[in-house]
Amino acid sequence: MAATEHDPHNLRELAATVVLGYRIARRQEKGKPTRALENRAERIRAEAQAREDARADARRKQHDK
Repeated sequence: MAATEHDPHNLRELAATVVLGYRIARRQEKGKPTRALENRAERIRAEAQAREDARADARRKQHDK
């Protein structure tokens, strides 16, 4: 279930993204690489968007019947 009707992320994904953002910021402060964490956050975003797009398509198809 999406956190809001305008956001494709569910609460678990929002929490994970916030934690990853915090970890990325901390690593950047220390001058350490952040690519892996950024990739993980991007995967979460892409999966949430794909899931929401699939749901929107299903709703459109159901509405067109």
